[in-house]
Amino acid sequence: MTDASHTPSPTQATRPEHTVVIPDDVSMVGLLGPHDELLRTMERAFPQTSIHVRGNVFHVSGPSGDVALVERLIDELLEVLDSGLPLNRDAVERSIGMLKAQTELRPADVLTMNIVSNRGRTIRPKTLGQKEYVDAIDENTIVFGIGPAGTGKTYLAMAKAVAALQAKQVNRIILTRPAVEAGERLGFLPGTLTDKIDPYLRPLYDALHDMVDPDSIPRLLAAGTIEVAPLGYMRGRTLNSSFIVLDEAQNTSPEQMKMFLTRLGFGSKMVVTGDVTQVDLPGGTKSGLRVVRDILRGVEDVHFAELTAHDVVRHRLVGAIVDAYGRWDEQQHRDSGHRSRPDRKESSR
Repeated sequence: MTDASHTPSPTQATRPEHTVVIPDDVSMVGLLGPHDELLRTMERAFPQTSIHVRGNVFHVSGPSGDVALVERLIDELLEVLDSGLPLNRDAVERSIGMLKAQTELRPADVLTMNIVSNRGRTIRPKTLGQKEYVDAIDENTIVFGIGPAGTGKTYLAMAKAVAALQAKQVNRIILTRPAVEAGERLGFLPGTLTDKIDPYLRPLYDALHDMVDPDSIPRLLAAGTIEVAPLGYMRGRTLNSSFIVLDEAQNTSPEQMKMFLTRLGFGSKMVVTGDVTQVDLPGGTKSGLRVVRDILRGVEDVHFAELTAHDVVRHRLVGAIVDAYGRWDEQQHRDSGHRSRPDRKESSR
């Protein structure tokens, strides 16, 4: 006769307890965070799972699927630490998101990928979408990075441009964006040409200073190795052996977009970035970025990378704001569609 006291209940059977022993050479403070902040992050992400740490041993119990994810998460975080990178709450949350999404890429592969380093700072993708975007730039001649603010579209494209220049894959970098507020007609603005275009190109200069020694930037600009110019100055040129980044492409007209894309020369690479929800063109003017998706989708060696609010790497509130605006826009479209439908009774008259 079986002793019932030794027969696990169905609930107990689905809540196995596993132990994970952390190697002695790993800093538990680095893994758990100051005041166990990272441990608390794990617990919040898996509310049905119990995670206790004693010494260098994790005791994990809960639903079998969650226990397995926690074990994988610990392995990924250990690999990140082993690469020499510190952990923070953002990295842990992004790792959990990738594991829950059941992607083929490992979080450690994403978080430890280096694009370019400058003055002790390394630029790397922080999300799965960003990693796929960076890989697409390596694999295609023309890449469109489309997504909301804060997803790193332009920043990562410029980092890849600097890396390509340092590796001598290209001879120069060309950074451009449309000066929409001035309608590409800069003559009426006061000052020299540099004074006129500087406000529109300043974000590109700011990003460049993060990636290149600031003392060398004037020399590189003077030599033409790096060029920052309004989109209108691209007309009539053929750009060979160049890494070309077009920023704020949602503010190009279809004609400007065609003009830009046909500047592509031999040995060059193009990255076009923009947010189709933030078009500043005059009323009635179509966005070249919206149109080009329909024209070039499916063309070989052209890739469209779609980034989302999940790829926002600014303050965590930015992602929530982007999502909230997206829901609001959808509701407005539904409401306007409902109002535009005629009343059945009146339509039958």
